[in-house]
Amino acid sequence: MSGLFASLNASVSALSAQSRAVEITGKNLANVNNSKYARQQVILGDLGTVQTAEGPESMGLTVLGVEQMRDSLLDQQVMRESALSSGYQAEQSAYQRAQAGLGQSIASTSAAGTASSTNSNGIGAALDDFFNSFQSFASNPTDTGQRQSLLQSTSILTDRLQLTDQRLAQVQSDLGTQVSTDVTTVNGLLQTVADLNGQIGRFEITQPGSAVDLRDQRQAILEQLATKLPIEVRNANAAQIQVVAKDSSGADVVLVDLATVKGTVAFDGTQITAGTSATPLALTSGSMQGALNARDGGVKNLRDNLDALASQLVTSVNAAYNPTGTTGDFFNAAGTTAGTIALTSGVTAANLKASTGGTAGDNTVALAIAQLANQKFSTASGDAIDGTFSGFYATTVSDLGQSLSGANSRVDDQSQIEQIVRTQRDGVSGVSLDEEMANLMKYQRAFQASSRVFSTIDTLLDNVVNTLGK
Repeated sequence: MSGLFASLNASVSALSAQSRAVEITGKNLANVNNSKYARQQVILGDLGTVQTAEGPESMGLTVLGVEQMRDSLLDQQVMRESALSSGYQAEQSAYQRAQAGLGQSIASTSAAGTASSTNSNGIGAALDDFFNSFQSFASNPTDTGQRQSLLQSTSILTDRLQLTDQRLAQVQSDLGTQVSTDVTTVNGLLQTVADLNGQIGRFEITQPGSAVDLRDQRQAILEQLATKLPIEVRNANAAQIQVVAKDSSGADVVLVDLATVKGTVAFDGTQITAGTSATPLALTSGSMQGALNARDGGVKNLRDNLDALASQLVTSVNAAYNPTGTTGDFFNAAGTTAGTIALTSGVTAANLKASTGGTAGDNTVALAIAQLANQKFSTASGDAIDGTFSGFYATTVSDLGQSLSGANSRVDDQSQIEQIVRTQRDGVSGVSLDEEMANLMKYQRAFQASSRVFSTIDTLLDNVVNTLGK
C-alpha cells in the first residue's frame, strides 16, 4: 500500500505541475501582443528521492520555478539603439519646426548637394523684391507709385526677417523647455526603477529570479528612460541593479544604486548634470541631446546667418543712401539683427531720396542701392557675409536643408537598425503563437495522462481497502 500511496502522491504532484505549466502558457498567449512582456517558461524538476523498503523511490514531479526568457545583452543593445533613434528623431523634429519657422519649405538636396526654397513668399523673394523696387525707383525717381511700392517692399522684407527671427527664437525656447520636461520625466523614471528594485529585492529574497512581472515592468521603464538619455545597467540579471550614465571622461555617474536614486538629473539651460555631486553628463544620444544639438547647432546657425544678412543689409544700404553721413539713413542704424531691422522713422514716400542733392531726375543713390544686389561681400574684408545677398541667403537655406535631409536619413537608417535588434530580441523573449499552442497541447495531454494515472491508482486503492478485506 505504501507503493500505491506514494504513486498517488506522485500523480497529484504531476497534476499540480502540469496545471502550473498550462497556466504559464495561457499567460504567454494572453501577452502575445504586449511588447513589454518577456516569454515565461516553467522549469519542471524532481522533488527528490527517498529510500523505502522497496528501494529508492522518487517523490514525484514539481515546479522548480518560472524562468523569464531574457537576454541581458540584447536588452542593453535595444536600449542603446532606442537612445540613438530618439536623439535623431528629436533633431529631425527640431529642423522641421525650424523650416516652418523660416516660413518656407525646402526642396530635397540635389546631387550637387544644394537645397532650394519652394516658396515664393519667403525672405529670399522679399529680398529680390526690395532690390527690384530700388531698380524701378531709379528708373523713375519722381513717380509717387514707385516710391510707395519701394516702402511697401521694404516693410515686407523687414517684417519677414523679424517674424522669422521670432519664430526661430521660439523654436529654440521650446527645445529648451522640452529638455526641461524630459528631465522631470527622467527623474520620475529613475525613482520608479529604484522602487521596483526594492520590490524585486524583497520578493526574491528566497527565490531569485521569481518576480518576473516586476522585472518586465523594470525593463520597460529602463527602455523608456533610454529614449531620454543613454544609460547602462550594471548587474542586469540581479534583483537590484545599478543605472549609470557617463561624464566627459567616460567615468560612471551612478543614477540609481539598488533602491536609492543617487541625486537628481538637472538642466541649467546649457548642460545636463546628474549624480550626488551634480556631474555634467556627456550625452551622445537620447531625445534631450538631440534637442540640444538642434537648438545649439542648426537652428542657432540659421538665426546667426539671418542676423549677419540683416547687419550687412543695414550697413550697405545706409552707406549708399547716406554717403556723407549727414542726410539721414534708410534703415535704423541701431537695428542690425534680423529681429530688430527696421526702416528709419520719418522716411516717407515724399522724402525718399533718389540722390543726394541732385536734380529732380537724379537717381545716383537709388541706382547704387539697386546695384548692391549683385555686389559680392567677403568676411575676410570685414563684411558680415560672404557672396551676394541672395547667394548668402540661398546658402543659409541650403545649410538648413542639408541638416534636415541628414536628420531624415539618420532616422530612416536607425529605425531599420533598431527594428533588426528588436526582432533579434523577440526571437528570444517574444511570444510565438505556434510554439505556445504546441506547448499548451503538450501540457494538456500530460495533465490528462496524470489524471488517468490518478484515477487508476484510486481504483486500485478502492479495491485494496474495500474488496480485499471481505
